[in-house]
Amino acid sequence: MYAWFLTLNPILQALLATIFTWGVTALGASLVFFFRTVNQKVLDAMLGFAAGVMLAASYWSLLAPAIEMSEKMGVPGWMPALVGFLTGAIFIRLIDLVLPHLHPFKPTSEAEGIHTSWQRSVLLVLAITLHNFPEGLAVGVAFGAAALGMPEASIGGAIALAIGIGIQNFPEGAAVSVPLRREGVSTGKSFWYGQLSGFVEPIAGVIGAAAVLVIQPLLPYALAFAAGAMVFVVIEELIPASNESGNTDIATMGAILGFGVMMTLDVALG
Repeated sequence: MYAWFLTLNPILQALLATIFTWGVTALGASLVFFFRTVNQKVLDAMLGFAAGVMLAASYWSLLAPAIEMSEKMGVPGWMPALVGFLTGAIFIRLIDLVLPHLHPFKPTSEAEGIHTSWQRSVLLVLAITLHNFPEGLAVGVAFGAAALGMPEASIGGAIALAIGIGIQNFPEGAAVSVPLRREGVSTGKSFWYGQLSGFVEPIAGVIGAAAVLVIQPLLPYALAFAAGAMVFVVIEELIPASNESGNTDIATMGAILGFGVMMTLDVALG
């Protein structure tokens, strides 16, 4: 299976990898079929774990290769990394300001973006969808970079990133479906909305891989862009959400564990 996967076009590799990450989102959302609610300490630990995975992936899988590639291209290593990182964070912030969305566990009155009368369920899905876009983009860029044959970006590293993103998608799917079920939405609809939040990842993955293959000189910037977008999501949403209920130590240890798992995956496979 692995050998067959290596023979595929990198865009198709990115598509399959992000379909996997979407599938794990659906797996997390499927918790509503077994539980009407999830223990808050467990959920906070999972959100912290997701934050740790994304932070580790941002450096080990994205920023570090971007810096190494830039130096080999004769460009100061810090420049593409800094420009791409800041641009990625600003891009997500701008979407955050415009797109109507509601973070999990928040009252509808605290919805962000342009004011709208959309249902709470739609706003919750849009919040997680916004955060899943940079994750899918990161996976796509990683597979595109590996296809270019640069030693700083390997197919093993791209697969490790996809696995890490997939693991941390589990609590994100649950973070949409479980609150909806608790509020009286049917089990089927709660699951549907939860898994729907991951649908954007295959789209973003294909865009990322295709963009890198078409515009190769932008590769370091693209890697750093994905890192900046992901770090913005971690700081703006995942860390505050994991600490909101007062389970700070549990969420922190979850983040440490997530960072360690992602770092191990990237170093071992990359």
